[in-house]
Amino acid sequence: MAKIFIGGAWPYANGSLHLGRLASVLPGDVLARYFRAKGDDVLYVSGSDCHGTPVAVQAMQEGVSPGDIADRFHQEFVECFNRLGFTYDLYTRTDQEFHHRVVQDLFLRLLENEHLYKKTILQTYCETDQRFLPDRYVEGNCPVCGNRARGDQCDFCSTLLDPADLSEKTCKICGNPPIERPTEHYYLALSQFQAELSQYAERAQGWKENAIHLTQRYLNEGLQDRAATRDLTWGVEVPVEGFDEKKIYVWVEAVSGYLSASKQWAVQTGGSWESFWSDEEKNLTAYYVHGKDNIPFHTLIWPALLLGVGGLHLPDRIISCEYMTLEGEKFSTSRNWAVWVPDILKRYQPDSIRYFLIANGPEKRDTDFSWREFIYSHNGELLGAFGNLVNRTLAFIDKSFGGRVPSGELSEEWKRATENIYRDAGTLIEEGRLKEAIELIFTYVRQVNKYFDEQKPWVQIKENREACGLTLYSCVQIIANLANLLEPFIPFSCEKIRTFLTLERSSWQLIFVPADLQIQKLELLFERIDVSRIEEELSLLEKQKM
Repeated sequence: MAKIFIGGAWPYANGSLHLGRLASVLPGDVLARYFRAKGDDVLYVSGSDCHGTPVAVQAMQEGVSPGDIADRFHQEFVECFNRLGFTYDLYTRTDQEFHHRVVQDLFLRLLENEHLYKKTILQTYCETDQRFLPDRYVEGNCPVCGNRARGDQCDFCSTLLDPADLSEKTCKICGNPPIERPTEHYYLALSQFQAELSQYAERAQGWKENAIHLTQRYLNEGLQDRAATRDLTWGVEVPVEGFDEKKIYVWVEAVSGYLSASKQWAVQTGGSWESFWSDEEKNLTAYYVHGKDNIPFHTLIWPALLLGVGGLHLPDRIISCEYMTLEGEKFSTSRNWAVWVPDILKRYQPDSIRYFLIANGPEKRDTDFSWREFIYSHNGELLGAFGNLVNRTLAFIDKSFGGRVPSGELSEEWKRATENIYRDAGTLIEEGRLKEAIELIFTYVRQVNKYFDEQKPWVQIKENREACGLTLYSCVQIIANLANLLEPFIPFSCEKIRTFLTLERSSWQLIFVPADLQIQKLELLFERIDVSRIEEELSLLEKQKM
């Protein structure tokens, strides 16, 4: 039994999730469901990033405390992930005392191992607001590409930045130009890990192309030491005397959540967090699932922190998606140009959302969410191909065989084809090639539909009842196996099929339904969505835009 660790990116608890963010974390649940079906030992964790500057900015705008904002959106995230069928072993939050203690312990171990040092720097200070500005409170022109960027990272060219790098700086709070004042901070000696991280990146396997290229770019440019503390009022306290007014920088603290969540899971369940983190565990694979903008934090920063502590397992597979646009434009929370997850869940099935984001998501390249494609995807693939196969097969048995599976035997050809799908789709999933995996399975669905049409059971039932029974028996066996194969992707529909056929929990191997089994509680898997909804949704989208 293999050990599989899956770390899903931690969304900022400053606003609702939109589909672009959901697309970046959904692969984690597909992986977790697949490996559990295989019988592997899985630990899948994530949580809400409650200390990020976006949370503090939102709180300031609303005139409430950051904790109030974090509470509101953390609860909303939990509800959305539950409704979407996410199977986290633990979904937690960073503003808990347990997380604080783990992060502080990691900080002290880095200090003990001489990977942190003090340095007095000039930090951006706003005289209007009378405060040092967190990096995300500073905006200016990127020195690399010239676009407007935040003080920590440029969204256009992905360069990691410091506010001092920006020109024409402004304070995000008041809009006035800030000044610089001296302040003392701890710095992570990231440059100490240049050689070790270069070797790590060279032997990395199972990374997305964007992760490989972006990581190599940073290494070629030379790793720069980064501040590990900041003058903040909201966050994890620095456990060192004389630093009472400072906090551990969120880029150190947030990625440490993977470790703190694992330890918290162990305390709550009695499980062994060490078995998912020890670098001596030979049968362990660690997946990290996130968006393109988080690549350097997972391929360089987090590995450096783990190396600095020592004895902990580094990321193996980096599942980093590209960007998703909306109707041809970039998602924009400030302009309210977004499809919000709580909103779309009110009107559409979770499986429809999950299917579209995997089959049409930004796995290897930027992709676009359009309402036209979403609704045609549901009607064409989910309803027209998969739902049609299930419903017409089982409805025919219900009508012509009293709802009992007729006797028969699955041909060797179908057995081999089905076993090949398990093998090939499983390989693709393990490599993070989920789009190809679901395409492969749906090609198989179309082949089975073609078989049904060619056999013409509606004619066979009149001319040769035994041949009709064999056709339907074969289709039932394939449908049962499709409930396994598609469960990682569209679990709610597959759970319905397991109810219809009285199947046990999903597994990743060929299964058979016994003849004479009574079909239970048959209902449609999917309803057709009227295409008039396309214009309705587009109209709503335009009306909400600010």
